[in-house]
Amino acid sequence: MIGMILCGGKGTRLRPLTEHIPKPLVELKEGYTLLDRQLFDLATAGCEKAVLLTGYLSDRIEERFGKKAYGIKVEYAVEEEPLGTLNAIRLGTEQVKCKGKPLIVRNGDVIADLNLKRMAREASPDVCDLSMFVTRMRSPYGIVELGDRLVRTFREKPLLDAYINGGVYVLPKFDPAIFSSHRTGNIETTVFPEVARANRLAYYKEDGLFWIAVDTSKELDQARKEYAARTDKPWGYEKILVSTEKYLTKELFIRDGFQTSLHFHEKKDETMYVIQGTGYVEFDDGERATLTRNDQVRIEPGKVHTIVATENLVLHEFSTPHPTDTVRKKDFYGVRAE
Repeated sequence: MIGMILCGGKGTRLRPLTEHIPKPLVELKEGYTLLDRQLFDLATAGCEKAVLLTGYLSDRIEERFGKKAYGIKVEYAVEEEPLGTLNAIRLGTEQVKCKGKPLIVRNGDVIADLNLKRMAREASPDVCDLSMFVTRMRSPYGIVELGDRLVRTFREKPLLDAYINGGVYVLPKFDPAIFSSHRTGNIETTVFPEVARANRLAYYKEDGLFWIAVDTSKELDQARKEYAARTDKPWGYEKILVSTEKYLTKELFIRDGFQTSLHFHEKKDETMYVIQGTGYVEFDDGERATLTRNDQVRIEPGKVHTIVATENLVLHEFSTPHPTDTVRKKDFYGVRAE
């Protein structure tokens, strides 16, 4: 499977930050950029190659990532003159000759906690030529709910029922003919409507995920706030919520079908509380503890275990204050964001 990342824009709405660095190299936290997150996602989804569709300050991106990142090969398709996302993708597909292969294409400024591996698996060439990730739109404003004559209540920037293009696409069996009607412009306004009219455009959705398109300073601040205490994992993420001298609280998000490393803690005594989703804790002695909403499972020091999600799983981990006390016995994915 081949991944492509659209990262050639000038990021004008992030100036002056992007006057000397390309937008994909804007940091979410120290040493971890937007493009790091993108490449990490492709690696955990099982891509063997990533093609970076670059333009503005392309040399800075190539200098940063070279020919390999997160265990996958990296190539560059440079668009000398910006002619829209369709042209950039065309250049990339012509360079790597991906006809008949599964292809993931994503916008370089989108952060999404979707299960990219499952999205690719569910995009069947028998059903569609292209599958689009869709996410529920959050209102940029507070919503006023009205009664007969009086205001009933307010809802502060709620999730709406409407879905928007989430900026991640899968072409399960790429055919260059999909571009035959157009050479330039944006793929969203040229190719996508045609594929939809032919009843060959599928969608993939997961509700309740963290999703943001980093286009302005305000959105960058939101993304950095999310990453202030967060570490991406091949199975999801962990985020420190509270850390004191007496106790530690983390949030763990584990994607459906994924699991943490097989590990143990020498000192840390922890209790897992299930916020949403289902799964189980499996211990190396064969014991298994199920996880459903509101369940609590204690894991004592020295207990070797892995946590498996059977649907998207959110846990709060309450423990003694030993944030780095993890001894890994087996990693299942061979890639890390740290």
